[in-house]
Amino acid sequence: MAVQQNRKTPSKRNMRRSHDALVAENPNECSNCGELRRPHHVCPSCGHYDGRQVYSVVQEVDLEDDAA
Repeated sequence: MAVQQNRKTPSKRNMRRSHDALVAENPNECSNCGELRRPHHVCPSCGHYDGRQVYSVVQEVDLEDDAA
């Protein structure tokens, strides 16, 4: 089993971790509805991708209004 020979200093440890930070996403506007979406993904609000309809999105139904 490997055993460390010398202790890593906090400076060296932090320099190693400097590349581990999370990077913010770069959202794009949907060409169909204008909502923000992830690049190279289907728009979650309208279901379009690359200028065509990939799937249809079901409209939300308010159950309180239907019950009355």
